[in-house]
Amino acid sequence: MSVFVQKYGGTSVGTTEKIKAVADKVAGFRDAGHDMVVVVSAMSGETNRLISLASDMQQDPDPREMDVLVSTGEQVTIALLCMALKAKGYDARSYTGTQVRILTDDAHTKARIQDIDVANMRADLDAGRVVVVAGFQGVDEDGNITTLGRGGSDTTGVALAAALKADECQIYTDVDGVYTTDPRVVDGARRLNQITFEEMLEMASLGSKVLQIRAVEFAGKYNVPLRVLSTFTDGPGTLITLDEGQDSMEQPVVSGIAFNRDEAKISILGVPDMPGVASKVLAPIGDANVEIDVIVQNIAADNTNDLTFTVHRNDMGKAQAVLQEVAKDLGAREIVADDKIAKVSIVGVGMRSHAGVASTMFKALAAENINIRMITTSEIKISVIIDEKYLELAVRALHSAFGLEK
Repeated sequence: MSVFVQKYGGTSVGTTEKIKAVADKVAGFRDAGHDMVVVVSAMSGETNRLISLASDMQQDPDPREMDVLVSTGEQVTIALLCMALKAKGYDARSYTGTQVRILTDDAHTKARIQDIDVANMRADLDAGRVVVVAGFQGVDEDGNITTLGRGGSDTTGVALAAALKADECQIYTDVDGVYTTDPRVVDGARRLNQITFEEMLEMASLGSKVLQIRAVEFAGKYNVPLRVLSTFTDGPGTLITLDEGQDSMEQPVVSGIAFNRDEAKISILGVPDMPGVASKVLAPIGDANVEIDVIVQNIAADNTNDLTFTVHRNDMGKAQAVLQEVAKDLGAREIVADDKIAKVSIVGVGMRSHAGVASTMFKALAAENINIRMITTSEIKISVIIDEKYLELAVRALHSAFGLEK
C-alpha cells in the first residue's frame, strides 16, 4: 500500500467550506487504498493576525513567545480537518509538531529539523487512520515550541515524507503546477510536467514563490518525489524529481524564467586596489546579517577599485549605513545606491550541453534596448540585473527567445 503525504496551504484551508473540500479530496485518496498523512497550514490570514497581536504587545516580540503564539494557527486547522474527516466516516487523528516530536534546533522563528519520530504515525496508518499534522512547527530538546519560518509547512511535508519513505509528497496550493514563468506576466506561460530538483531550487532562490527553498533542498537531499498541484482544479501538476526525464541532449535548453523585484544595487567607488579590500568591504555587510547576491568588481586605471553588489531591497538602508564607516576607513570616493533594479534569470539543466545560451539571452534583451547592469552565472542559470521598469518586457522577450510557449 502506497503512502502519500499531502500538504495544504493557507488558501486551501481558508474557510470551513474549503476544509470540508480538502477532507473530500483526502477521502478520495483513502478510498483508493492509499495511506494518508496530511500536513496543513494555518487558515489564510491567521498567521498575519497573530503577528499583529504580538506587535500590539511588544515592539520586538520575544522569539520564544512568538513561536508559542503563531503555532496555534495550525492547531486550529488540524482539529477542524479531523472533525471534517470523522463527519464523513473516516478515522483521523491530529498531531501538533510537539506530539509527533518533530525535533528541531533551538533557533526560534527559523528552526531547522533534526529528527522525526514516526512511531505514532506508523501505528495510526497501520490502524487505517488518516494522520493530520500541523505544519510549520516542531519542538527543541528542552520541550520548547519552535517554528520553521514562513512557508515552513512545505518543509514539514517533505520532511515527513522522507521520514516515512512516502511514495510521493504532494504540495497543494492555489496554482496548478510550476510554470515556465509567472502567467500574470506572460500570457503564453506553460505548466511544466516535470522539472528537476536542481532547476526548482534555482527558480525558488531566484524569485519563484511556488515552493519554499528549504523544502526543495530537503526533497533533493532525501530524493523525495515532490508534486505541486492545485487544491481547486484537477490535473497532474508538476513533478519535481532527481530524474531529468530524458537524455540531457534532448532536454529543453531553458526550462523557465525567474525574476525578483526585491533587489537593490550598492556601489562603493574608488577603494584602494590591494589584497583584502573586498573582504574589508563585504565582511561588515555579512556581520550586519545582510545577504549579498551578485558581486562585480572593476579595476580603474588609477589603481582603485569599484565594488558593486546587490542586496534585498529592504536591507539597502542598513547596508549603506555599514558602508559609510567602511568608506571612511578605506578612503573610498563615493557610495552609490539604486533600488530601482530587478533580477531576471534563465534556468535549465539543458544549458549544460548547449552552447550559445548567453548570446541568445543578451541578443533578446538588446533587441528591446534593455541595458544589462550586472551578470552572474552558474552551470544551469544566467542572471542579469536590469532597470526595474524593463522587467516584464525582459521576461516576455526571453520567454519568446527560448521558445518556452511551445
